[in-house]
Order: sequence, then C-alpha cells, then structure tokens
Amino acid sequence: MEFWQQLHTKLQNKQKVYLLTVIENLGSSPGRKGFKMLIAEDGFIFGSVGGGVMEFALVEEAKQLLQQENPPTFIKKQIHKGNIKDGSGMICSGEQTVAFHCLDAKHVSIISTIISSLQQGKKGTLHLSPTQFDFTPHTLKNQFEYNINSKEDWYFKEHIGFKETLYIVGGGHVGVAVSELFVKLGFYVVVFDNRENLNTLENNQTAHKKQVIDYNDIENYIEESSSSYVAIMTNKYTDDKLVLSKLLKNNYQFLGVLGSKAKLQTMWEVLQNEGVTQEELNKVHAPIGLSIKSETPEEIAVSIAAQIIQIKNT
Repeated sequence: MEFWQQLHTKLQNKQKVYLLTVIENLGSSPGRKGFKMLIAEDGFIFGSVGGGVMEFALVEEAKQLLQQENPPTFIKKQIHKGNIKDGSGMICSGEQTVAFHCLDAKHVSIISTIISSLQQGKKGTLHLSPTQFDFTPHTLKNQFEYNINSKEDWYFKEHIGFKETLYIVGGGHVGVAVSELFVKLGFYVVVFDNRENLNTLENNQTAHKKQVIDYNDIENYIEESSSSYVAIMTNKYTDDKLVLSKLLKNNYQFLGVLGSKAKLQTMWEVLQNEGVTQEELNKVHAPIGLSIKSETPEEIAVSIAAQIIQIKNT
C-alpha cells in the first residue's frame, strides 16, 4: 500500500516517475518477480529491485532518462555473473529482467484505483507491456503471468491485492499484536469480538476491518476458502469452544486456537463428547503457533506468523 501511495503523491505533484518492476528472475537473483522501485524526477527513491551495485546502476540510468522529454518504456536483462555482457556487476549467479515504465500525471487515476482497491480488500491485475500500463478488476489464477519473446514483444501480469485473509476472533492484546505483524506480512486482516466498547479493539489501528458480532453467527462472517486463515483467541474458554464448534466442519487453509495444552485437552474431550470426531480435531492447530516458548503478545504473534507462513509457503 505504501509503495502505491508514495507513487501517487509524486504523480499528483506533476513529477515524472520511473517505475521499475522485476518481471522475470532465474536462479539466485537478488530481485524476485514483482519487486518494484520508483525513481522520481526530483531524485526521490522508494522500494527495491534487489539492491547492491546492480540496483545503483539501474537508478542512475533512470535518473538520466528522466531528463528526456519522453523517457522510453523498455526492459533490461541482467546476468549476475561478474564482468560479462549484460552483467550487473554482482556475482551471486542468476538473472533478472527489469521493466522500466515512465509514469506521469495522466497515470494518477490508475494508481488511485489500485489504492482504492487495496483499501477495500479487493483484488485486481496489473498489466505491463511495451505499450500498456493498466489495472483491471479481473483476477489471476496465479500471482504472476508473463512471457518475454523479445525486447519489443513481452507482457507481465501481476495479481494486486490481498491473496490471503487472516480472521482473528478475539480483539484483545494478542489480537492487536497479531494484527500489526500480519498487515506487514501482506495479509488482509479482519478482527472480530463480541464485546462492545472494547478498548483494545477500538484502538487497533492496523487491522483492515473490525467488527463486533455474536459468536453464534461466526461462520457467516468467515469465507470458506484456501486463502482464509483463522486464529481463535477470545477472552474465555466458553467462547473459544463456541467459535471452534461453529467453524470445525468448514474448510479453511488454517484454523488455530490459542491456549494452554491443559485447557485445550479439556476442550477436546468436551467436543468429542458432543460428537466431534478426532479427524475434525486433527485439522486444528492447537496450541496455535510454533513452540518457541513465547510469552508476550508480540512473541506469540511471531510464533503464529511463523506457523502460518510455513503452511502458506508449503
């Protein structure tokens, strides 16, 4: 979000800005597909396409081109194998291709649409080509689609928006810490609680959405999807059990419950007596988070993030 806001500000101020985007990477390239960087006419720089001497050279090239009346759109291939043709000066091995698009005030509306889409939790596709810089509400099956036939014949499409949503059930101190971390990790974060005027919920400034609900209806608020992650951390055992019982039969990428092993063992026994199967309970990550002896809300958030990242990426 911040990247697009920075770009939007520069364009509104009538600055020409080069947007650099990594559209292909192979091997141990420091830049990965989708890495972005902006270089403004006034020398302002934000983002990264991999860093190091390679990035410095690209920035200097962009600065020189911005002095032209109509800076070109082009792609530049870099090979990270030392002093060779198309070499970047780096020796990490691998290759990457970077697209250069010069944007100006006429692109403000496109960037505004991207920002608005992100703020609303919507998704869309960024289209790049030698003749195109556009954003549409259509979504891709994968994060990226691209094809490079030549320097004059290529395209790159990127999913823009939140692919994963974390639903936090419980707006207490741990919920706040988890919200802050997962927003930084690129998740769309929704927090629910059943308590009116809860201080920690009202003061949670990072979650994208906050809502006071009746936990008896919790399943109506959480989308069944392979991109849905659910972390249950209410303020009492009975609410944890209620929420879990409502969600157990649904399909989410992740379902976890915060609590001690003793509390959860008791909950498991009660749920099994009520007809919940062991197979259903085996889907639940409890206690939630990797076992790293976490104690503070922030440490607990890290343990939960590590577990969810591990599942998401494998």
